[in-house]
Amino acid sequence: MLKSLKSITFGVVAAALTAGVAHADVTVYTAGPQSLIDKLSAGFTKQTGIKVNVFQATTGKVMARIEAEAANPVVDVLVSASWDTATDFAKRGWLVKYSSPNAAKVPDFLKTEGAVAQGISALGIAWNTKSGTPKPTEWADLTSKEYKDLVNIPDPAQSGSSFELTAALAGQDSFKLFNDLKANGAIIAGANADALNPVLQGAKAAVFGAVDYITLAAKAKGESIDVIFPASGTVIAPRPAMILNWSKNQDDAKKFIDYMLSDEGQKAVADEMLMPARADIPANRPLISDLKLLKYDTATVYGKRKETLAEISKIYGGK
Repeated sequence: MLKSLKSITFGVVAAALTAGVAHADVTVYTAGPQSLIDKLSAGFTKQTGIKVNVFQATTGKVMARIEAEAANPVVDVLVSASWDTATDFAKRGWLVKYSSPNAAKVPDFLKTEGAVAQGISALGIAWNTKSGTPKPTEWADLTSKEYKDLVNIPDPAQSGSSFELTAALAGQDSFKLFNDLKANGAIIAGANADALNPVLQGAKAAVFGAVDYITLAAKAKGESIDVIFPASGTVIAPRPAMILNWSKNQDDAKKFIDYMLSDEGQKAVADEMLMPARADIPANRPLISDLKLLKYDTATVYGKRKETLAEISKIYGGK
């Protein structure tokens, strides 16, 4: 499960008492990418005249900021990189029920009463095509001698998508794959961008479990990088957008969700190499139907989050 946010309850109550106070801006907290929220904010402001205050960071840092602001919550719209955030917040009763008219063409599995996907990423192997290593086709290929000391893994404690892949794969073989990767010199290398940068620079050959849109965007810019989706399966990471019920600007927050799901907003999502949430918006990248997805029980995976992270920390030398 997500980091405990029990203390925020007091802030929710306090915010409810002042819910009638009008604010001029909409505050959006988002787990990247920065370029996407910049485009969405600019487009929304141009269309509506409503300014957008943005905080962009990893999912972990976004959650920590929300907890730190428990006594006086300010975020109106939250975009997480993990669907578990929406599940957790819904259970706590923190989400505004809202169905945007523009969500009509979003598949049912990508929306609930209180959340709707902004876009979707998938996890794959980011491989430097000039690394001198053989092109990998499976996760286990990165345990071969050719990849000795050349593999980075995004930290599942910092990246919600990395955690889900880690848990799904670890559940298949009781962490054998991750022990084999460690024995071959793989390291936990920070959040997604931190894991990818050394591969782009040629210091490393591959990222195990790279968020695909970052790699695909780099490839589109001419970088010597490719993303491979193993035939044995991977996971997708829908990015839920939610209006928090302590928001003092719920009407404007709904307008932001509407814009995010508009033709213009979803094109911005596709331009960042994410899969659009709307099924009718084209994208120059593999879509969910092109991928084989791992089968696992999400509730079980997140129910054992603490234990999974502890085991990964043990394998990779954490404390």
